[in-house]
Order: sequence, then C-alpha cells, then structure tokens
Amino acid sequence: MKKRISLCFLAILGLSIACKEEGKADYLPESVGAMNTLTVVIDNDLWNSSVGDAIRENYTAAAQGLTWDEALFSVTQIPQQIFSGSIRNTSSVLYVMEDTLNVAHMKSNMYSKPQKVGVIKGRDKEELIANINKTAPEFIADFKELEIGKAQKRFEKSLSKEKAFQNKFDISMKIPSIYRVGREEDNFVWIDRQIQKGNMNIIAYTMPWDSFKNDSTFVQDIIRMRDSIGELYIGGEDIPGKKNHMVTEKAFSPYVFPAEVSGKKAAEARGIWEMSAYPMAGPFLTYIINDKENKRKLILEGFVFAPATKKRDYMFELEAIMKSVRFNVGEKEK
Repeated sequence: MKKRISLCFLAILGLSIACKEEGKADYLPESVGAMNTLTVVIDNDLWNSSVGDAIRENYTAAAQGLTWDEALFSVTQIPQQIFSGSIRNTSSVLYVMEDTLNVAHMKSNMYSKPQKVGVIKGRDKEELIANINKTAPEFIADFKELEIGKAQKRFEKSLSKEKAFQNKFDISMKIPSIYRVGREEDNFVWIDRQIQKGNMNIIAYTMPWDSFKNDSTFVQDIIRMRDSIGELYIGGEDIPGKKNHMVTEKAFSPYVFPAEVSGKKAAEARGIWEMSAYPMAGPFLTYIINDKENKRKLILEGFVFAPATKKRDYMFELEAIMKSVRFNVGEKEK
C-alpha cells in the first residue's frame, strides 16, 4: 500500500511540475532576433582565447552550397553581466562559462518563447573546448530547427492562395503571398518572388519510385536529373549556336546528405547552378523525398539568383518553405 501511495504521489508531483513548466511558458514574452543570429554569452577574456576560437570555428564556419563564404550564424558576443533584461529574450543563445561543473546541455524557453539556450560549462579551458566541439553538431541542428519554425510561423501571417502545387502533386506548403506561379506544366510547377537584385525560386516535379537505385551513381544521377529539368523548363536567352539553360556547376559536385522532410525519408543536395552558355550562377537546395504512399519521388528545389549579394538568408527562407510540405492534401480536405 505504501509503495502504491508513493507511486501515486510521484505521478502527481511530476504532473504538477509539468503543468508549472507549461504555465511558465504561457507567460513568457515572444523571443526576438534576426534570422540566423546567435548571441554568445561569454566573458571577454574567454572569448579572446582558444575557447572563443573553438566557438568561432564551429558556429561561424562557412555554410555549405553558397557561391561565396557566409557564416552559419551571425554571432554577437556579450559578457555575462550584460546578459539581462530584454537581451535575454534573444531566440538563440549559447552560454559558455568556467564553473565547478563540467556539463553541456540544451534548454528550451528559459526567458522567452520560442527559445533555445545552449549551456556549456567546464572547470578549465580544455573542458570548455571539448564540450563546445562535442555539442556543436547537435546545438547547430537545434538552433536551425528553431529558426525554421520561426520562419514558418512568420509565413502564416500572409500565405499564398495559389493551388498549383496542390492541384499537380496533392501537396501544400506554407508559401508567403509574395510568391507567384511563373510556369506550370504536366509534371512541373515553378513559383518565384522578385528581390532587390534578382529572384528566389521554388520548383517541384516528380520522378518514378524506382529512380536512384544505384548508390554508387547517386550524385551523378542527381546532376543528370537537374540538368534535364533545366534543359526542359529553365532556359535563358540563347546564345547564337548554343542553347542556354540551367545546369549543375561542373567544377564542383553538390553536397548530398540524408534528410527527413514531413516525416518521410529524403536526400538533401546543396550546390551551385549555372547557365550552360552564359556567366550566371547561384546556390540551389534540392530535396528528393520518398513519397512511398504515392509511389513516387517528389523533388522540391529552391534556387536563388542575386549577383553580388549575400544569399544565406534567402536560401534559408526557401528551405523553411520546402520543409513545410504536407502530403495528400486533397484527401485530408474531403
């Protein structure tokens, strides 16, 4: 009987704590901060030491698949004594300090919502550096996931009413209303938005379910697929004697990673596109999604043309849109 009462007490205590945490989150202010920014809370002496070097090596490394080097995050460093008031409402925070403890973990919604605070402590510089390097991949993924969610929530304020993707592929995405359908074919939809020095684009099409069977030629198969779609649908002004269309940059193969999109297994490819007969280029991000229920591969791709302009945040917006994809929309609306 005593054991049963103790178990009940623990269950009630756990529920009470959970409710308190949930209640706390309800009263937190909205987090602030520009896209892909990271506030690093660390004393100036540590920031200017090998500890700061480790942070910079991990969090300001070049983002992959861009036409020139741009850091993963725009980092702002502040000492601990300044980390107070509204500054604590920053959405992405990395808190690093020497302490009697050797710990590293991620906390959510400490001072605002949504918010991620990566806490790294160590008894000396060596422990801090080890913790920074060990946790960086996980922390970067957490910060990026937070930013994706924030962007998608921002899109909801003014969503496009275009139905081209739904009508052609039975999918939906959270697409800002500024995007317009530029081209629509039997197995191809292209939307774009104009920006100050160019444009941002998303295309969608499908491939047979049994495509990409050979792992040893996977990257080459992606390139062939992209180049064939570019030749069919994404042309430029022809040069005398030459047809001009989008191709994958020949000098460097795209980076390819396993991914998950809308709960489905996928492949992610990042690289540079160029025009076959004219000096134009820019970054692209392609998702090859295993849509088993519909026995197809759904291809979503975002690409940017913005000469002499930073493109990290443009590509991040396209990534957030494509990762919002939902399948079998028509069935759910019946």
